[in-house]
Amino acid sequence: MIGSRTILVVATEPRQAADLCRALAVDGHDASTVVDRFEAIRRITETLPDLVIVDEPWSDPGFDLLAAIRRCSSVPVIVLSELDDTPSKVSALDRGADDYLTKPCSEQELRSRVRAVLRRAEMPAPTPKTKIVVDDYLTIDFDRREVIAGGRHIPLRPTEYRLLYHLVNNAGRVLTHETLLAKVWGYEYRTEEHYVRLYVTYLRQKIEKDPRHPRYILNERGLGYRFVDFAPAERTPALTATT
Repeated sequence: MIGSRTILVVATEPRQAADLCRALAVDGHDASTVVDRFEAIRRITETLPDLVIVDEPWSDPGFDLLAAIRRCSSVPVIVLSELDDTPSKVSALDRGADDYLTKPCSEQELRSRVRAVLRRAEMPAPTPKTKIVVDDYLTIDFDRREVIAGGRHIPLRPTEYRLLYHLVNNAGRVLTHETLLAKVWGYEYRTEEHYVRLYVTYLRQKIEKDPRHPRYILNERGLGYRFVDFAPAERTPALTATT
């Protein structure tokens, strides 16, 4: 059960901001609002909220709010937008959003997504003290949350880490989109297949020698993804199954 958390709502419409705050208060959260983009950055860096909700993110040549937030903080960010097209959702996630909700959305859905994002942010990630040597190109160090690909140390974002962990922990087995969504994002995201596709793309860009022709994270059309099976002797030590 998620307890009370501090949430900053960034919105240009006062009535919408007030409605959001009232919805968040139902679960005991302390929500405050800000309308100015630069003030939002100041508040995030000075007050360190547990979550930020951005209603209609600004993105222009002079100031990209999501990118600016990511340059100064790793705080979870939920975007609310009237745009319901895949490119808009992918763009927001690419620029640092943790979740994307299309307006209008119900108060129940908003509160459910807030709880899910907060759980994901606070949940201790699985951290087996082990280094997995897949082959002479790829080594995965779960302790340090990084991969060594072609001799380069590549840090992983938390969601990338969780996704890779579950794929490697089930090497050789197909994990459906629904399974990956439940394990990495939570049950609330069971229909959001684009999250899996997007983060698989992120991982491939980091660990594959040629992301367009992946050799590690393989797509099983219509089913999901599997991590290529590798010799058991190369798994040192074996991973412990976890959800």
